[in-house]
Amino acid sequence: QVQLVESGGGLVQAGGSLRLSCAASGRTFGPYAMGWFRQAPGKEREFVAAINWSGDTTYTADSVKGRFTISRDNAKNTVYLQMNSLKPEDTAVYYCAARTSYYYATTPKNYNYWGQGTQVTVSS
Repeated sequence: QVQLVESGGGLVQAGGSLRLSCAASGRTFGPYAMGWFRQAPGKEREFVAAINWSGDTTYTADSVKGRFTISRDNAKNTVYLQMNSLKPEDTAVYYCAARTSYYYATTPKNYNYWGQGTQVTVSS
């Protein structure tokens, strides 16, 4: 079992930045690919970004490309999502997820473990 805890969400003005963290505990010896997803009220959970186990390959959704960056520190069992140039449409609950594979995926059903989510609100 892997437990995931997100942090770093909050309220920010449009154009601002936030860095989300996701700390993993439990059976963290891997390999685990990691992903970030988000869900706005009344909408389906949406892929944001993902990273493979070694951290050398990432993939970012077109909607956030050039603004969001995913990274990881396996020594700290932590994955990050740096969010810059935030827009009101980025407002959502952000979830991190772990997949028991070296390689990432972009659909929620391919992830085995989920955090509880952290709220990000971007005001205009």
